[in-house]
Amino acid sequence: MKKIVVLGGGESGVGTAILAKKNKYEVFVSDKGMIAEKYKKVLLHNDIFFEEGKHTENKLFRADVVMKSPGIPDKVPLVQDLLKKGIPVISEIEFAATFTKAMLIGITGSNGKTTTTMLTNHILKKAEFNVGMAGNIGDSFALQVATENYDKYVLELSSFQLDGIMDFAPHIAVITNISPDHLDRYDYKYENYIDSKFRITKNQTAEDYLIYDADDEAIENWLKNNKTKAQLFPFSLEKSFEKGAYIKDNKIIVNTNSNTFTMSIATLALQGKHNTKNAMASSMVAKLLGVRNNTLRESLEDFDSVEHRLEPVLKINGVQYINDSKATNVNAAYYALDSVRTPIVWIVGGTDKGNDYTDLLPLVREKVKAIVCLGIDNSKIIETFGNIVDFIIETAGAEEAVKVAYKVSEKGDTVLLSPACASFDLFENYEDRGRQFKDAVRQL
Repeated sequence: MKKIVVLGGGESGVGTAILAKKNKYEVFVSDKGMIAEKYKKVLLHNDIFFEEGKHTENKLFRADVVMKSPGIPDKVPLVQDLLKKGIPVISEIEFAATFTKAMLIGITGSNGKTTTTMLTNHILKKAEFNVGMAGNIGDSFALQVATENYDKYVLELSSFQLDGIMDFAPHIAVITNISPDHLDRYDYKYENYIDSKFRITKNQTAEDYLIYDADDEAIENWLKNNKTKAQLFPFSLEKSFEKGAYIKDNKIIVNTNSNTFTMSIATLALQGKHNTKNAMASSMVAKLLGVRNNTLRESLEDFDSVEHRLEPVLKINGVQYINDSKATNVNAAYYALDSVRTPIVWIVGGTDKGNDYTDLLPLVREKVKAIVCLGIDNSKIIETFGNIVDFIIETAGAEEAVKVAYKVSEKGDTVLLSPACASFDLFENYEDRGRQFKDAVRQL
């Protein structure tokens, strides 16, 4: 009987454990922290052995294969020791993919991957495909492979999940864009992070497709210097293509193998340049899978936006409050600042992942009237923007940040939570941060 050790008893870990047990593996789940009650119940119900609060190394080193949760860095000594002993350490995505014959659509990128994943899933559901959505979103991929019977999966894939693949190959891969993020996990080398994103295409064949942003310098440079076997389908706001998606006369034009789809940008449910790109990427997936133009058009017109991504909360005394808690990097905050047309009171800060804020200087100079810091260490934000914004203040929680923003804003302004940082210093995760912000706004 093959032995699998699962490191981490969260969503991906417990899903992997259930799938492994179903496929006759001997399973052991080990979590250095405490396992959440809801996951513990699932493990007990399925008679899966687990430990919490420690890693018992002699149990771990007996494994034939180890599945590592994406939150655990490759650099930790335990992972390095496993690799030295020749024990493969893989991601949930790699493990689960071997147990399904479903077509896989993989979507990665520094920003826009959640929206593109949800939009693609929405289109394919509307086209009546039997489709599941997983990866970095919703129920774990492994759990769905164990318990559902989908023909297709739309997978949102983080760089950490892609780091743990060996043979995983999506039939359609999408790279929405690449900008510096998570550099603390990549030796502060941008090129390592770029290579990680491109692992999505490393096992693709000439039968497969890679959809990508042709306006993105990092993507274009990688494709100039490296090879993929996949058929390339670019999208762009600036160039046009024989095969790909582009803009002409304020319309999206999508040309795939034998088919052209056009749609006015004005009728898209999601507005803003970055969302036009997300719509282009999703449209190309849909057309490559034969979705009818009418279905595609309807889907792009009636899609609801993603929670915590430029989500309008309330208008109070003529001030619009927007929750963009999902903006955990500088590029995402850039999109948010760029999309707001009124003076901004900007709530920013959190756990810095090696951020460089200089790209934001022109936008901040032009649009931001006040900065409310929401993090434990705000020194880099104050250093970067202190001279160009008249009002900058530190706060220690969502409620305080919202109250201060309320005081300094006036009719016609926008209060924008777009942190450009991770949330783990003051919150459980970006969802918790977004919900606390929304609750505080509602209590004003």
